[in-house]
Amino acid sequence: GSSLLTGPEGLMAKERENLKRLKCLRRYRQRYGMEALLHRQLKERRMLATDGAGQQAHTTRSSQRCLAFVDDVRCSNQSLPMARHCLTHICQDANQTLFKLCQGSEEVPCNKPVPVSLSEDPCCPLHLRLPPQMYVPEQVLAVPEELEAAPTDLYLSAAELQPTESLPLEFSD
Repeated sequence: GSSLLTGPEGLMAKERENLKRLKCLRRYRQRYGMEALLHRQLKERRMLATDGAGQQAHTTRSSQRCLAFVDDVRCSNQSLPMARHCLTHICQDANQTLFKLCQGSEEVPCNKPVPVSLSEDPCCPLHLRLPPQMYVPEQVLAVPEELEAAPTDLYLSAAELQPTESLPLEFSD
């Protein structure tokens, strides 16, 4: 409320009561004394804990690189979450159980890591074995030669199929 509305001459009794309720509601959730001090200290401790944990998690996550070496050069890819290797080198970790190497085919061996699924031998999309074909096309029946050489005079022409006289729509007995 502004100073113009707080004076007793500017307000009626009902308005004064509404203003009193509004002021009470404004202070309803505020803490006073020891409770306010403890609440402020708790908020400060939480801020320090979350800022420190956030910084620590950020620095450790950004610095986690793959531990694999290729030709005596360390891999520069970022490691998978909760792992020490990237997706390319994840199968070098002996403790992991989520990935296996693709077995490939006899002609082309493949060593790509593939997530373990319900199948015993998971394969990459290149070496995925497709299920057998369920649709079998129908066999075309051979038509005997005697049916093919049927006389064409048995068939009516388009002119012969046209009606020559109009029939009434209703027939009487």
